[in-house]
Amino acid sequence: MKRSKRFEVLEKRPINLDGFSEEWAEVGLIAMESEYDPEPSIEIQSGVVMEMDGKRREAFDSIDLFIADYGINLDNAEAAMKTDTLQIARMLVDVNVSRDEILKITTAITPAKITKVMSHLNVVEIMMAQMKMRARRRPSNQAHITNLEDNPVLMAADAAEAALRGFSEIETTTAVSRYAPFNALALLVGGLCGKRRILSQCSLEEALELKMGMKGLTSYAETVSVYGTEAVMTDGDDTPWSKGFLASIYASRGMKMRFTSGTGAEVLMGNTEKKSMLYLEARCLFLTKGCGVQGTQNGSVSCIGIPGAVPGGFRVIAAENLMASMLNLEVASGNDQTFTHSDMRRMSKVFMQLLPGTDFISSGYSAMPNYDDMFAGSNTDCDDYDDWYILQRDMRVDGGILPIREEDAIGIRNKGAKALQAVFQYFDLPEITEAEVEEATYAYSSYDMPKRNMVEDLKAAERFLAGNTGFDVAKALWEKGFQDVSENVLDMLKQRITGDYLHTAAIFDEEFKLESALNDPNLYEGPGTGYQISEERWSKMIQKENILGPSAL
Repeated sequence: MKRSKRFEVLEKRPINLDGFSEEWAEVGLIAMESEYDPEPSIEIQSGVVMEMDGKRREAFDSIDLFIADYGINLDNAEAAMKTDTLQIARMLVDVNVSRDEILKITTAITPAKITKVMSHLNVVEIMMAQMKMRARRRPSNQAHITNLEDNPVLMAADAAEAALRGFSEIETTTAVSRYAPFNALALLVGGLCGKRRILSQCSLEEALELKMGMKGLTSYAETVSVYGTEAVMTDGDDTPWSKGFLASIYASRGMKMRFTSGTGAEVLMGNTEKKSMLYLEARCLFLTKGCGVQGTQNGSVSCIGIPGAVPGGFRVIAAENLMASMLNLEVASGNDQTFTHSDMRRMSKVFMQLLPGTDFISSGYSAMPNYDDMFAGSNTDCDDYDDWYILQRDMRVDGGILPIREEDAIGIRNKGAKALQAVFQYFDLPEITEAEVEEATYAYSSYDMPKRNMVEDLKAAERFLAGNTGFDVAKALWEKGFQDVSENVLDMLKQRITGDYLHTAAIFDEEFKLESALNDPNLYEGPGTGYQISEERWSKMIQKENILGPSAL
């Protein structure tokens, strides 16, 4: 057959390298509105849920039981469950209905009911609702800081730059798990080299992650996964009660914590019980609420290829972020996993969180090139900074980060590398050479860095973790001449004692002040209300050295 030249060109476009699937409800390959999803219902006797979403209590699995006992506000449940789902959906987009009024309903309904509410909303309405339901007034952003070589010098420099750019949280993981103490140390020292407080974490196996947090090397955690079917939850060697116990340990030690879930996880792990992705995610979110953690990292996250393959996949991802906000949870809304060959599709996914704003628009914007991102790559990386800034400028939206000048980036990167060099010297750890500091100051990626002796580093990392705490790091920085960084590290340790950043959606602003859903709640009630970009912040957002201003004409 003679081919159309236009179709021949089109089939070679990057979008056609992506994977797509038709709906297949029997195995859970359906975004929402599956014929197998249960109908909403509840029956309460003497304060105990006896029936929920078509299941009697004696037939509850462990997730049902936990949600029924801890995840639903039973005081208002019977009245809330009688409210029509279309009415709730309309309340979400009605600027005359306050967030607090909606929360009284949405925290008192069942997973099946909240899923039905989402079915009435298109993507624009979901974004309208998200703008109102976000917990904290101002949106923010989180960065990934990793590299292929687990090079701590480069990580310290990258962390310092990320803090300067305005990320509120920085997160690392490892290529080799035994490097974890040095990765955490690099983010702690590098991230606090500027004039601000920043939260940092190291994503690992839960016991090691908790140990480093208790020693003051990290300040929060979020990669604590929950799932929407009992078989998948058990496959992770977990129960709702063990997750709740872990959450209480973090809180008791003054560490912030989110759970992680996302549409597609149960499909990926092979047990959906014939339910839609959104319904299973609703179960995850009610479980998260019941465990009492601050919030969730959701938005499909590392499972993005699954909902991204089926019709309506982006809609369901935006809906799961909204559902989390409707349960009054802090939301770190994905956008942290590369998933497409198409730049147009990549950014269309981001817009549904960037435009309305979420507590953390990306739960991991890669602050380095994607090939250095040990979280398997992010939807955006350091090559996208200027595009991100211009999008903020074009649409007057706050994407959580600000432009910086090259000389400032060089200066702070050098300070981060040198501060870590001083800490290594103090603890008699393997030498960080001047050549490494120089390369980290100007590096694009780990390919620019001299190789370190991995064997010696790994032995030293274990020795360091066994014998030292965040307070020892502050002492080392002070005695090596980095008094300002030392004070910042000590200040973050003090914050754990006060516990203020355990409030929902807590971050620190550039003035060292805490912002959270408690002291800076989102009070959007239509045009002219809610978060408004200040003129001072706007003037910083539109700074761009390669844009000619009047003085340059």
